[in-house]
Amino acid sequence: MKIIITGGAGFIGSHLVERLLAKGDKVMVIDNYATGRKDNLGKHENLTVIEDTIANKDKVDSIFASFQPDKVVHAAASYKDPENWLEDGMTNVIGTINIVKAAKKQNIKRIIYFQTSLCYGLKPLQQPITLTHPYFSGSYPGGSSYAISKTSAEQYVELSGLDFISFRLANAYGPRNLSGPLPTFYHRITENKPLFVMDTRRDFIFVNDLVDVVMKAIDGMGEKGYYHISSGQDYSIKQLYDATIKALGIKPKKEVEVKERNPDDVATLLIDPSKTNKAFNWKTTTPLEVGVKAAIDWYKTHGITQTFTHLKNLENK
Repeated sequence: MKIIITGGAGFIGSHLVERLLAKGDKVMVIDNYATGRKDNLGKHENLTVIEDTIANKDKVDSIFASFQPDKVVHAAASYKDPENWLEDGMTNVIGTINIVKAAKKQNIKRIIYFQTSLCYGLKPLQQPITLTHPYFSGSYPGGSSYAISKTSAEQYVELSGLDFISFRLANAYGPRNLSGPLPTFYHRITENKPLFVMDTRRDFIFVNDLVDVVMKAIDGMGEKGYYHISSGQDYSIKQLYDATIKALGIKPKKEVEVKERNPDDVATLLIDPSKTNKAFNWKTTTPLEVGVKAAIDWYKTHGITQTFTHLKNLENK
């Protein structure tokens, strides 16, 4: 197949590119390297990389027209600066509109979209969260520009009338991940910076497990619609920290401080993967400690110069 992957030099996108190339597919990547890294992708005869933004409609149209993809995986997203609403809107909303319009024009067979589980808001009404849960419920609708813009984009994907799969993701982690608590832990520990953990719980999905189910969707499994990708289990942030310390092989001089969660932070975010398990004959297989060690080994080899978050910076509060 010929497949376009937006954000293909990013964390999830680059792992997917490698898997597709290994099975002989031809891949076109569009990435502006805002959070992706050029060293995430090696040269390959079946890989073409275009450095540009999906907000550039003319460029998107020309890429689709020249490459004529069979399918599209839309992994590109803006989340680098939680206060840059304009960039979030341009990339996540306008960029998605450009992608789906170009995809319709080329009659692509399927578009696969990655959505955040924060589409359910910061005060979900149920745990685990099912696919029938409404968008942005409770007293804190949205919670971030990232969540609002990604959810708007998801609705445009459905509005397009294309055959689509929208995967609402748990907290993905693994090699090349530069957002969330794990790379932050590594960065601060190795730089001897102050560190604390929040008294919250999250479900974590290892990137290889995530890519396993996406590959099945690319190959045609699953009916049109919405799905969760999750391990089906939540872990405390302290457990993630403990796994990080173990992977680094160090023993801290004192126990890490566990801070009470902020009033606008949900105690746990756990999404129900049962529909995905059944539709794709899939489940996670990577234990948390194994996945964390793989990520830490990559950080040691490649280094981290900065980490990203779609949430407001609470470090100095």
